[in-house]
Amino acid sequence: MISILLAEDQALVRQGLKMMIETDPELRVTGEAENGKVAIDLCRNNHYDLVVLDIRMPEMTGLEAARIIHQNWSERKILMLTTFNDESYALEALKNGANGYMLKDADPAELIRSIRSCLAGGLSIEDQVAAKVMPALMQRQPEQEVDPSLTKRELEIMLRIGQGLSNKEIAEQLYLSVGTIKNHITTILDKLDLRDRTQIAIYAIHHHIV
Repeated sequence: MISILLAEDQALVRQGLKMMIETDPELRVTGEAENGKVAIDLCRNNHYDLVVLDIRMPEMTGLEAARIIHQNWSERKILMLTTFNDESYALEALKNGANGYMLKDADPAELIRSIRSCLAGGLSIEDQVAAKVMPALMQRQPEQEVDPSLTKRELEIMLRIGQGLSNKEIAEQLYLSVGTIKNHITTILDKLDLRDRTQIAIYAIHHHIV
């Protein structure tokens, strides 16, 4: 069973989202929070594979909660779920460690796919939001060059991370094991002084690797 923490300040919306998520028999909402502060408290005392966060919540926003969760429990995937089709929110969410950004009007199948993508290590961004976010991500300063220490294999992996592929999908494309892909990602993070694969994806787009 995959354990999910769902943070949403409106109880009725929260219950509706829980029902949607649990249409997948392997997914269970084992924790519920009405704001980011409660979500942080629950994360301290419980294990969750994925944290789903609304952006605008009282006491502590989902964006702030995402930053704290990512800093303290980086193995937990984070999916932002919001009504705001806004590139600034999406960019901040990615910067704070989010693995996905979905709109609340997504149908159950889309939500499940996004959750599955995040859990598999992919980067899932709602199409409507991606159309706004990608131009901003692709902007770069002329002096920004690809780090020369990166190997051809590392660049191949970064390209696929930037395309939103999971470790398993990258492994299948490159005929390598998932463990080997993980080792390469660790090396890339060390070389570039990055926190996670989301930052690798952003780096890849900024530097036109994608």
